[in-house]
Amino acid sequence: MPHPEIPTKPYLLRALYEWCVDNGYTPHIAVKVDARAQVPAEYVRDGEITFNVSPVAVHRLQMGNERIEFSARFGGVARQISVPVASVFALYARETGQGMSFEVEAPKPALQAATGGEAQALPAPEPAEPAPPAGGKPRLKRVK
Repeated sequence: MPHPEIPTKPYLLRALYEWCVDNGYTPHIAVKVDARAQVPAEYVRDGEITFNVSPVAVHRLQMGNERIEFSARFGGVARQISVPVASVFALYARETGQGMSFEVEAPKPALQAATGGEAQALPAPEPAEPAPPAGGKPRLKRVK
């Protein structure tokens, strides 16, 4: 029986990450948060969270085919982060906004049954960090 094909998304994420680092840029990943993600809930906004995943910001970064995992400090406290590759909707360079956006895959039916139906996003509490400087988020350049 042939093996199921591995999606291109994890390979593209790793390549974009490497491109950012090689050019001295700060790679950021944007994640749609649901029950599959292990993230600090206090930093989730509108069901989404963005991480600086530069080598100086995280430790033990593993960008696998199924999950992205690393440890990072939030408010001085080390936290273990684990997000499904399927939930990553962008990887971009903070300085230029160059990167790619991706479709977010819905949770598998088995997960929905285990969580009692729809996967639920973590609540978004009050901001714990200052807001980003005026000018908004960097714009992503969609590559087709």
